[in-house]
Formats: sequence, structure tokens, C-alpha cells
Amino acid sequence: MQRAAAHLIAISDADFPPLLKQIPDPPVALFLRGDAHLLASPQLAMVGSRNPSIEGRRNAEEFAAYLSRCGLTITSGMALGIDAASHRGALKAGGPTLAVWGTGLDRAYPPRNLDLAEEIAARGLLVSEFPPGTPPLPTHFPRRNRIISGLAVGTLVVEAASRSGSLITARLASEQGREVFAIPGSIHNPMARGCHRLLREGAKLVESAADILEELAPLLNLELPAAEPAADAATAAPPEDPEYRLLLNSLDFAPTSVDSLVERTGLTPDVVSSMLLMLELQGHVEASPGGRYSRVNKRS
Repeated sequence: MQRAAAHLIAISDADFPPLLKQIPDPPVALFLRGDAHLLASPQLAMVGSRNPSIEGRRNAEEFAAYLSRCGLTITSGMALGIDAASHRGALKAGGPTLAVWGTGLDRAYPPRNLDLAEEIAARGLLVSEFPPGTPPLPTHFPRRNRIISGLAVGTLVVEAASRSGSLITARLASEQGREVFAIPGSIHNPMARGCHRLLREGAKLVESAADILEELAPLLNLELPAAEPAADAATAAPPEDPEYRLLLNSLDFAPTSVDSLVERTGLTPDVVSSMLLMLELQGHVEASPGGRYSRVNKRS
């Protein structure tokens, strides 16, 4: 524990998180590194795909930043993709974040997130039920999901495939009597199918961070903040040129190929490519892998 700079809290201790103690199979102890006071803070779990779309990653960062500024600690599992984006969003906003590990606290996993782990340890809290030295065994990660959901009053699934491990966390949250939220996506995006499944099963549909606050504020005595400022007019205002407006209106929020845009607008490929570059510079359009483009959804 000294080598891992960790300390231990047992379920019998007075400052063991009460919400976690209420779940059917709470851990008998937790190893901690960082600000232990965050265990008692109001928490929202944010989980999702390890290989998210650009929009999914951006949603995770923006939701985490906004909600952390509103007084919620963002809790996740420090996996690649949505987990890491959620932690980073909270950190960039100067808010608190908590990472639950499936290894010992001296074994950062995945190794690519070592720098993120150190930043969370310095400004947030690392948590594990596994003692130092425990390797990243596959069975540990589904097991740690019950702690992620058990620490939080609700779980937000940002983006998930139909067989995503994030659905395990959502199911556990539901079984623990916690709120489950999901962000819908395009029917053509395979990373949205898990969220759509949750919505069919009764999860609360989320289009903005305010939707989550409206549900949780009465439970946590949070004050609803004023709406965030609108995007800067220089980038938010739609272009005035008719051809630019035609191209922008022909774009989907899901990635769209240049060939599809040429067919929809009647413009030449060279003109479409040039206009897409300008729209991207203005913040209206975002490039995706495979030469596709999507419209940027500007929302607070």
C-alpha cells in the first residue's frame, strides 16, 4: 500500500460510502488514492464504448464538464473511449472525478491512460477493491462495474454497441434502484444500438445535461444553473450563401460521404470538398474517418 501511495477503508468504517453499502454485494473494503472525501460526494456514473464516434467522445467530454461544474462528481472506469473522455471533461472543467479500477492501484490499466490516472490521483480519486499487485484479469472488469454504478445516484450511457460492457453497468444501476440515462444516436450508428435498447427498456432519454439535472436535483438538493452561454456567433450563425446553406442542410449529424452530398446538392465534387473545408473551419462540420463529414450539433 505504501508503494502504491494507497490507503484502505473498510465497509465497517463510518466514512464508507453509504450508497455503496446499500447494494446487494458491496465490497468489504476499498483501496483509495487521492481525495477520499469524494466518496461521499454526489456522483453520476458515465460509461460507454471503448471505440466511440467523434460525436460520442465530444458528448462525453461536454456532458462531464457541464455536470461537474454543477456539483456532480463524474465517476467512471478509466477505460479507453467514453470513460476516459468523461474523466478528461471533468478535469478540464476543474471539476471532481473518480475512477474505479479493475486492477490494483499500482497497475494502471490500460497503460495508455497512465498520465490520466496520475492526473486523477492528483485532482480526484482512484478506487479499487483489489489489493496492490492485482493484474488486469478479464473477470475483474465486469465485477468493478457494480462499484461504478453503486457509488452513483445515476448512470449515463453515452454511446454503446448492442453487446457493450456498459450495458452491464446500466443493468446493475437499475437493479440497485438508481437512475439510468441514455443518449440516443443515429439508427445507422452501431455504437448507438445499446443506448436505444436501454431506452426501449425504460431508461430516461437525454438530449442535454439539463435533462439529467432535472431528474437528480430534487434527490441531491442541487440548484439548477442558468443555461450555458450560446456558442459564439462567429461560429454558430449559419452561412448566408445559398449554396453553403444547401450543403449544410444536406448534411446528416451521422457521418455522410462526399458522394452522397454531391448527389443531394447537385454540386460538383470539387465544389463540395472546398465548401466542406470552409464549413469545418467555421465549426459547422466535423471530418470523420473514411472521408465522411457530419454536421456539428451545437447545443448547451
